[in-house]
Amino acid sequence: MADLNHILKTHGLRSTAIRRDVIQHFLDKGKALSHQDVEGAMPQADRVTLYRTLASFEEHGIIHQVLDDDTVRKYALCHANCTDEHHVDNHVHFKCTECGKTKCLDNVAIPTLNLGRGYTTQKADLLVQGVCPDC
Repeated sequence: MADLNHILKTHGLRSTAIRRDVIQHFLDKGKALSHQDVEGAMPQADRVTLYRTLASFEEHGIIHQVLDDDTVRKYALCHANCTDEHHVDNHVHFKCTECGKTKCLDNVAIPTLNLGRGYTTQKADLLVQGVCPDC
């Protein structure tokens, strides 16, 4: 089990019950989650506090936004070596068309694209859809 206090301390955040609970929920689920997913699992938590927690986690390199074909923003846990200055989230995301889960495929990098002269890539997202091994 991950040391939740260590994760928060490493990313320069104070350890609070809600922050530990949110990280633990991401660890338990093992998939990308929306604000609504987290809120539904923690009905005792204040909606604004959850929003601020997710924003703070993204800002400090604990979670990253995940490309999804839904209009709802989803997040997934970052690699241990992500920081507020550098996210290491250049990997493929997979969405199962059967169960709807979206997961990071950390070992599958997004290929380098030759966009042509004058274009500079700042961020690349790749969503692959299909059926996951659980389905």
